[in-house]
Amino acid sequence: MSFRMKVVRTFSSQHHMTTHQYSKTKKLVLGSLLGAIAAILQSAGLIAGIGYVFSMLATGPIVLATVLSARIGFLTYILTSLLLVIIQPTEVLIFLFTTGLLGVSLGMSFKFVKNSALVYLIAGACLTFGIAILLYVFQFPILGPSITTQVNGKVILGLLIFSVLYSAVWMKISVLGMKKLNKKMLRNVTFENQ
Repeated sequence: MSFRMKVVRTFSSQHHMTTHQYSKTKKLVLGSLLGAIAAILQSAGLIAGIGYVFSMLATGPIVLATVLSARIGFLTYILTSLLLVIIQPTEVLIFLFTTGLLGVSLGMSFKFVKNSALVYLIAGACLTFGIAILLYVFQFPILGPSITTQVNGKVILGLLIFSVLYSAVWMKISVLGMKKLNKKMLRNVTFENQ
């Protein structure tokens, strides 16, 4: 079985299960919880070293919330941004245009695009767009001081290649996470029915 079919089957079955198993209230509560987790993970970015790893993990809760429901995913994205304004205001722009944007675009792509190559191409393009906005519009040196904030085609091409590869990695992580969640939820449903 091809990798593409595995991805489509995993997310089709997961989306089908979450839409029918959860009420709107449960989805809202789960989205709120995922937003709080994402805000905590993103705010760890100020701690040098290991904090950057935790900051990158903030994409996961946003992907999960968006796969659960597109509306809940968007609300989780907004909630996380508002929580970051309170907890760690310096991380808000980074979350809005990189981590959170990647999570929403991956989740939406999982829901509406059946081809796995298109999923990470769309997410990679969104991440490139977000980083370019930070770098060229807000003049925020997100790539470090060595990359100038003047528009450069080579930098944008390098960003696109990196973003597509990064999105592919996040897609595989999301598929593994959803498989684990799927097994856990099936076990809970079976246990509740007994």
